[in-house]
Amino acid sequence: MLVVFMGTPDFAVPSFKALVARGYQVVGAFTQPDRPAGRGHKLAACPVKAEALAAGVPVFQFEKIRSEEGVAQLQALAPDVCVTAAFGQILSQKVLDIPRIGTVNVHASLLPAYRGPAPINWVIARGETVTGVTTMMTDRGIDTGDILLQRETPILPEETAGALTERLAEIGAALLIETLEKIEAGTCPRIPQDAEKASYFPMLKREMGLIDFSVSAARVENHVRGFSPWPGAYAYMPEGTLKIHRARAVPLSGSARPGEIVEASAKKGLLIACGDGAIEVIEMQAPNAKAMTAKAYLAGKSLPVGGVLNEVQP
Repeated sequence: MLVVFMGTPDFAVPSFKALVARGYQVVGAFTQPDRPAGRGHKLAACPVKAEALAAGVPVFQFEKIRSEEGVAQLQALAPDVCVTAAFGQILSQKVLDIPRIGTVNVHASLLPAYRGPAPINWVIARGETVTGVTTMMTDRGIDTGDILLQRETPILPEETAGALTERLAEIGAALLIETLEKIEAGTCPRIPQDAEKASYFPMLKREMGLIDFSVSAARVENHVRGFSPWPGAYAYMPEGTLKIHRARAVPLSGSARPGEIVEASAKKGLLIACGDGAIEVIEMQAPNAKAMTAKAYLAGKSLPVGGVLNEVQP
């Protein structure tokens, strides 16, 4: 079976490596073009490109694979199947018609729930306790194709989007191999999605990391976990932006305004009131400071008890 792989970030790497390790003939890897990265903004290869080059697989990079050149390159490879995993581009019907079998996508949710480009972030931010991976046949819609196989897994209590991404990437790689083997054997199910059960969540933007303290502490904790490591959860202080990397919901005795700092000491840590309860900040990054535990920061610096976050945008 001739395979063309399409993927870009770390999530896609285990699927690519599994194909190579299983002996599939990967005749090409399509990835996003190199992007500026780091303080020097030098062009850097994405994780899939680096892995493909190391494996000796030809790499093809197009801003839009549906361009005339991109289609021609894919046609020349004559794949039996294309595999996509967090590729970051919508495939045209012309591209979808090229592989003999079709295009199999590895999607990090239990479709039809959590369609879209950031399912792992949203499933945590919205307080779900179970998620998984779906392999599906790609069509012209956004994650709307027929479901092939699914694998479910619990979301761990303190798991961040970054940690869950690593787990789901490995689950997805194993599920991909099982899917291709069943396709080859003619035993793979193909189930249309139930549109009435579908949900879609958008691409992440930096401003989505701003914390709304008027909601419950549990929702704020989920927000912090769901948007870690990017775009990161943050709040505004008069001095600048306070980044919150880890936090947990705790009860609050007495009343306080949402966003009010109710405790700030090296002994007891940093407590911020929410609409219901409070969050204890475990790891943070104050303006002009390095990331550290809240207690370590408060051992040398102070934060104003009674001050309210997000009242003023610096």
